Amino acid sequence: MNKFSLEGKIALVTGASYGIGMAIAKGFAESGATIIFNDIKTDLVEKGLAEYEKCGIKAHGYVCDVTDEDAVNAMIARITKEVGVIDILVNNAGIIKRIPALEMKASEFRQVIDIDLNGPFIVSKAVAPGMIAKKKGKIINICSMMSELGRETVSAYAAAKGGLKMLTKNLASEWGEFNIQVNGLGPGYIETPQTAPLRVPGHPFNEFIISKTPAARWGTTADLQGPAIFLASDASDFVNGHILYVDGGILAYIGKQPK
Repeated sequence: MNKFSLEGKIALVTGASYGIGMAIAKGFAESGATIIFNDIKTDLVEKGLAEYEKCGIKAHGYVCDVTDEDAVNAMIARITKEVGVIDILVNNAGIIKRIPALEMKASEFRQVIDIDLNGPFIVSKAVAPGMIAKKKGKIINICSMMSELGRETVSAYAAAKGGLKMLTKNLASEWGEFNIQVNGLGPGYIETPQTAPLRVPGHPFNEFIISKTPAARWGTTADLQGPAIFLASDASDFVNGHILYVDGGILAYIGKQPK
């Protein structure tokens, strides 16, 4: 028996029309899962569906705002009717606003908290009853190193991800008796289109990240697939309330000693 197989499982990955979410969804598909994703705009869902199809993956895409509780409940009901009960949820949808705290408006702070923290709560709450009925389920929250470290300009994001870390632990505590495992996946600095301008050789931020990472490189979205599959599979049935950081060792490292 392959404990890492996702054959027969239905996985919802929020915000997976591109980037890290899509990479995780593709990894799940390769392991046998049926893929469902959502995004906030129709054009993003259509682009996502086209990319999955190009890779030979028959995905199911839905337009939904994860901060709208009624819309989320309606989407989950529709998914249950059209595809089946969700076995795996990845709360991936999120945003970041890089604004110094003194310049950030409270409305901007609230928007980040709403999407990055309230969204995972809303979607998890909508999916949990189906998992409780089956007495089996996996919820993976996409956390961040910023729940452990501080850095300039990301106060709202760090607050949201710190909250998501503790939400992960609390939902694991509440739902563990139903054989539902709620864990977090904490990416390090990953090669994505959004980080491409920062990864130019010689760019100060590129040199900073490489110097702070024992692996001496940026991570790739493929680096996240194995850990995500582990947390989604039967191999992690006794892993609950854990944050698995996939960061090349940044959190373990104080930095290079001056020569």
